[in-house]
Amino acid sequence: MTPPMKRAAVFLDKDGTVLVDVPFNADPRRMRFAPGAEAALMRLGGLGMPLFIVSNQAGVARGLLTEDDLHVIEDELARRFAACGATLAGCFFCPHDGGCGCRKPAPGMLLRAALSHRIDLSESWMVGDILDDIEAGRRAGCRTILIDNGNETQWRMSARRMPHHRVRDLDAAAAVIAALAASPGHVAQR
Repeated sequence: MTPPMKRAAVFLDKDGTVLVDVPFNADPRRMRFAPGAEAALMRLGGLGMPLFIVSNQAGVARGLLTEDDLHVIEDELARRFAACGATLAGCFFCPHDGGCGCRKPAPGMLLRAALSHRIDLSESWMVGDILDDIEAGRRAGCRTILIDNGNETQWRMSARRMPHHRVRDLDAAAAVIAALAASPGHVAQR
């Protein structure tokens, strides 16, 4: 039997991209969508590409969050994605505080997701609000979109940190992805 073809995916940073950044928060009552996130998830949900969260969560290593908290976060995100007509295919969290291959700007979470879900990284997208997200996406071989919402404060630029696209919010990022997915010659893989 032939294994299923690899498919494109969208990788989304959590804090500052999908949700308003509330440091070390696992309380669903304090989770709020970032500007443009609801509309973006409605748009992305219709594309047929799996959607993943990839998020540094050093609060675990620092004792401010637990592994159980990460499950609460994932469950709440899945519920909120579904309310927007999208499906969260999975969350990949880095619980470390450095010294690992998964903490962005390293590409480990994207590589792990690609391996376990048969993702074609060269056809996939990494969307985030800081240049570490962009570098992780580029190092994994993804196309990248920076949400330029003021969260990046260091602007240490290099070829690895140069986004393919720069937009104001997640909905504008979703519009770029949708437009390119609909372009001639693009074949959506489900």
